[in-house]
Amino acid sequence: MSIEKKVWLISGLLTLGLAGLLLKLWIDLNHFEGDPTQLPDQASVDAYLDKIGTAPEYRVRTGIFIKSFIFTGASNVQVSGYIWQHFEDGVHDAIKPVEGEVGFILPEAVDVGNGVIEEVYRMSQPDGELIGWYFEQTLRQKFDYTSYPFDHKTVWIRFWPGEFDVNVALTPDFSAYPATGPSDVFGIDNEIVMGTWERENTYFDYRLSDLDTTLGIGQNEFQTNLPELHYNFVIKRNFANAFIVHMVPLIVVTMLLFGAVMTVTRREGLVERHDFSTSSVIGTCSVLFFVILLAHVQLREGFAGSPVIYMESFFFLMYFLLLGVSVNTYLFASEAVPSLWIIHYKDNLLPKAAFWPFVLLCMVTITAYNLYLKEPPKPQLEVTHADGD
Repeated sequence: MSIEKKVWLISGLLTLGLAGLLLKLWIDLNHFEGDPTQLPDQASVDAYLDKIGTAPEYRVRTGIFIKSFIFTGASNVQVSGYIWQHFEDGVHDAIKPVEGEVGFILPEAVDVGNGVIEEVYRMSQPDGELIGWYFEQTLRQKFDYTSYPFDHKTVWIRFWPGEFDVNVALTPDFSAYPATGPSDVFGIDNEIVMGTWERENTYFDYRLSDLDTTLGIGQNEFQTNLPELHYNFVIKRNFANAFIVHMVPLIVVTMLLFGAVMTVTRREGLVERHDFSTSSVIGTCSVLFFVILLAHVQLREGFAGSPVIYMESFFFLMYFLLLGVSVNTYLFASEAVPSLWIIHYKDNLLPKAAFWPFVLLCMVTITAYNLYLKEPPKPQLEVTHADGD
């Protein structure tokens, strides 16, 4: 077997191995790990409230059912559905809302005046009264998009009790759902329109309030250590849509760039057949640069204000490849540096054979960093991305 065939055989084996490794990393990156803070049953709620050290004076069972949601702007998620609460006779008399009042607050609501929270039913029960409200509210939140298009979003409904002068803890109404285990999806309409998203998980959890004030109620220190009830529903982006929109053009441009590299030659007959010239290869790289630049600008506009995202790293890789191919072609054709044998050896064999292994190795490195080394984001209260997906 000739040296050229051995080099191309090694290149092909490395390409297949790295492609398989990249596929495995993509599968791992697209996998969602459950949140360890989720509360699957009443026992876990009792254990949490006992652990925080500040015992609530009242516990009000609260449930929620989501009918629809949509990303409506740069910092808004519009959610609609039903919220209900149980008030026991002789226990919650002092805090039970009268008709027209609401027994909870959605602190992240940004359109309180235009939003809807209206009572839709009030039912007597053997131990008290059940009150339900229909709500349509726009909530302000922040999501991490740095793993796009393998990102998962946790949209949460954050509850505060309606009373500030007493210690009230809202607890999940587990009895209203058929199953609330770590892998169960509950509290959200099965027919909800998700667009380019897929339902992944739902759960309740608590997060201690970060208030550094008693809100002027000097004797109510419970407000500075308030266990805020959160209902969370996790959604996963449909990878196929983002792959077609962004990755397919990048792959096509990479293949065209590889074709330009393969035309680099000094062999008689091939020069005329390939119509090879330094200016033609550099011209091709210039055209591809503007194609990639426009696609990059379009992607960046969709994530304005966000750090560099995973998909964006491949655009930087393409810039480096375009520059590398141009420099390689110039040095090969001009013979300005004859000592660079790695370029001149057997008609530019090594750069040609190393093209795909190098591209895939860079993609594997970028993916592995995002999967294993990148620090997970901390929950915020502001959105940095305004796409409607």
